[in-house]
This record gives sequence, structure tokens and C-alpha cells, in this order.
Amino acid sequence: MSLPLLLGVVLLLGLFRVFVTNAMISAVFTGAVVRDTVIGAVIGSVSAGSAIISYIIGGELLTANVSLFAVAAFIVAWVTVGVVQFPAEAAILGRRFAITRNILSFIFAIAVAIVTVATVEVLT
Repeated sequence: MSLPLLLGVVLLLGLFRVFVTNAMISAVFTGAVVRDTVIGAVIGSVSAGSAIISYIIGGELLTANVSLFAVAAFIVAWVTVGVVQFPAEAAILGRRFAITRNILSFIFAIAVAIVTVATVEVLT
């Protein structure tokens, strides 16, 4: 059951390394805390897939010297915000509920990223 998932992760990482260079990542994530956190949350919001994929991509982003704020926001938004799943969520749970949930999840993804990094900095 997990072999296809692991194979998909490996293939996705291969594509990520080929098509997304470190120069592209450095151009997007400049080191500004607020800007990088919002960009990380936006990219995580429009991405879809298993949470394990976001952890691996987050690790690759950290290796490329992207700030922990951006990576934390990316992972939290990947898991909680569902732009790709929005049409199905709106059809089943209602448009107003889906919009409210996604907006609140996006805001909380940014807040959780900031609190998480602040906590890590206090503990280290």
C-alpha cells in the first residue's frame, strides 16, 4: 500500500529538483519574514497531495536555505487549506462554509508558522 506512495514521492522529488532550481527558490524566498511566510502559505494552499510529500518538499526547501517561517507556513497550509479541493468541499459542505474554512485556515497557517518558529527559537 505504501510502495506506490513512496514511488510517487521519489518521482515528485526528482521533478522538483529538475524543474525548480535553487536560483528560482532564492528569487521567490528573499529572507523577509512576512513576505516569505505569506508566499509559503500561498504555495502550500494551492498544492495538493499527501502530507508526507509536503514534509519532504519542506526539507528540500530548508536545504535550499528557505526560512523556517516559509517552510512551516507551507506545510501547515498544505495540510489545512484546500484550494484544489474547494469545488468538492463547496458542493458537499456549502460554499460559505468552504470559503470561511479556507480563509481561516490560511490565516491560522501563517499564525502557526510564526508561533512555531518563535517557539523553536526560544527553545534553542
